[in-house]
Amino acid sequence: MRTLVGKSASVLSTLLKGIGQIMLQENSLTGLLFLIGIFYGSIIMGLAALLAAICGTVTAYLLKYDKTEITQGLYGFSAALVGVAAMLFLKPLLWTWVVIILGSALAAMLQHFFIKRKIPAFTLPFVLVTWLVLFVFNHFAEDLLAVPTPVILHASDSLAEGFKSFGQVMFQNNLVSGLLFFVAVFISSPIAALYGLAAAIISAIIAFVFSAPIDDINLGLYGFNAVLCAIVFAGDKVRDGIWVLVAVVFALGVSLLMIHLNIPQLTFPFVLATWITLFLKGKMDRAKG
Repeated sequence: MRTLVGKSASVLSTLLKGIGQIMLQENSLTGLLFLIGIFYGSIIMGLAALLAAICGTVTAYLLKYDKTEITQGLYGFSAALVGVAAMLFLKPLLWTWVVIILGSALAAMLQHFFIKRKIPAFTLPFVLVTWLVLFVFNHFAEDLLAVPTPVILHASDSLAEGFKSFGQVMFQNNLVSGLLFFVAVFISSPIAALYGLAAAIISAIIAFVFSAPIDDINLGLYGFNAVLCAIVFAGDKVRDGIWVLVAVVFALGVSLLMIHLNIPQLTFPFVLATWITLFLKGKMDRAKG
């Protein structure tokens, strides 16, 4: 009995760590709060995230990927994002659940492809799978695409926009979910959470200066990639803050371009900006060494 309980707790911990890894946090409590935040925003999105995390993790087990990587949650986070995105972009029909199962498995396999080649893919597998899903449905099953629902906006508030940016990492546009996500990251890494909040606010201010639509800014659409960039580079040294700012500026530039071109940005600006910043950081570190 104890063995069964222990195994169940281990499996649950792995799944929650997978969800926590959405914001690069290998922490079960963080993952639980993320899941609660998603369920608060949308029960069906919460179910989709949980199913997708399970499918991604099971895929990794079946394909005999490294057990340490599995228990760290590395095969659950892109899968979970695929699940939430599917419920955002598609109608909640049987086919959508099939897409979630297949898409989360594919995301796990892509994650393994990048891990084996020591490429820091971050959330790129989620981006690639979601782009593929949108391409297929836009061209072959347009009637299954969800109809966007209008969002009621409140007066602009920089702090609220910062928290909403945390929410938008997982497609939640309400303040409560954003606050939950912030607290979840803070529990795991206070400095990462605070850097993320500051980066989201700075990104929103810069977006406003560049005349980005105020409604999109209020929803946190120009800040969530900045949150992820800040979490990657957060640290207790001054130069860490500089690299956070560099990554945030790159991410915002990519976001503005993709929104202008009507390309679903997802977390691609974060991935690309982080790659560029890591390249520059590596160059400077080698020059100093």
